[in-house]
Amino acid sequence: MIQKANTAVICLSPYQGGMELDALHLSKLLSSISNITLIAKEDKFIATTYATQDNHHNIALETIDFKGSMSFSIISHVRRIIKEKKIENVLFLGASELKSLYFAFLGLEINLIIRHGTTKSTPKKDWFHKLIYSNVNYHITICEHLARNVKYIIPFGKKTQLKVIYPSLNLTPSQTIDYVAKPHQPLQILHVGRIAAGKGQKAAIAACEVLYKHNIDFIFNIVGGYHEPYKHEFETYLDTLKYKEKINLVGHTNKVEHYYLKGDIFLFPSDGEGLSNAFIEAMLYGLTAISYDNTSFPELQELGFSFSIVEDQNIEKLKETLLTVTLNYNDQLQLNPNNAKLSKELFNEQLEVTQFKNLLL
Repeated sequence: MIQKANTAVICLSPYQGGMELDALHLSKLLSSISNITLIAKEDKFIATTYATQDNHHNIALETIDFKGSMSFSIISHVRRIIKEKKIENVLFLGASELKSLYFAFLGLEINLIIRHGTTKSTPKKDWFHKLIYSNVNYHITICEHLARNVKYIIPFGKKTQLKVIYPSLNLTPSQTIDYVAKPHQPLQILHVGRIAAGKGQKAAIAACEVLYKHNIDFIFNIVGGYHEPYKHEFETYLDTLKYKEKINLVGHTNKVEHYYLKGDIFLFPSDGEGLSNAFIEAMLYGLTAISYDNTSFPELQELGFSFSIVEDQNIEKLKETLLTVTLNYNDQLQLNPNNAKLSKELFNEQLEVTQFKNLLL
């Protein structure tokens, strides 16, 4: 494969979630076509995860210690790395640190690509944002919904282009999926994602009340670590539940496949996902999925996926749909193999690599 110019993947987030995992995944993915330097915040999730990996795929890690998004430390360190490593392509995952990166790149010939994975709410078209976004070559979104969102929120420079590149899945089933041997007893419900406001865990738990009231035995496995500021509110809510013992907080795990393999229903009433990898992975593993009618979920149905969409923010409809899906589970089973087929076809590594290859110098 033709080798592209040196590339930096920059994600300076201190958190542990989808964007941070995507930075690690894309670094590995693009290492097949370019020399990759991964630039991350010192001693945070990306850097510590990199350190524990057995195979670094020839990816070089550079870390930066900084306090705010407008930081001389970011400016000076990134500029030094770009010059020393003769980097020509930059793939940035994030938003707030762009104000520092603008000055880090000033006067340098950089092919700047920004990847957007979440829905943004406030337009950023004032003079300052027009300035710091002016040198972006490509905005990459992971679905059409986000492409529309970026066009509305983000200012474009004279040469800026917008592309949609569907993400490849991090997982490949380690065993043959039996799309008939479901549901389990007790019913296995699953949610995968960081526990944070708007991510859907609270609404999903509330919906499970209908199963409790109908004496349907279930276990709800919630996979993902806490967004710390939300932890107290979430745990206080759990303490109010009569069925609290049915809720299993798994936390962050590298063995998420275990929960996909034993899951029956993927219950994901998120408020504002860009495009949820976990939702697609769940359908790859044959789970019957339920979402709210927002963001990219209608787009997935337009692509041919079969799952239940509920009126946005309507908890009563969510309860009704969960009960209906549970009582008529076999009706969906025959459609799940097609979901798995589409997941493999539309969200595969080779397709993603090829599309990124066309953008790199």
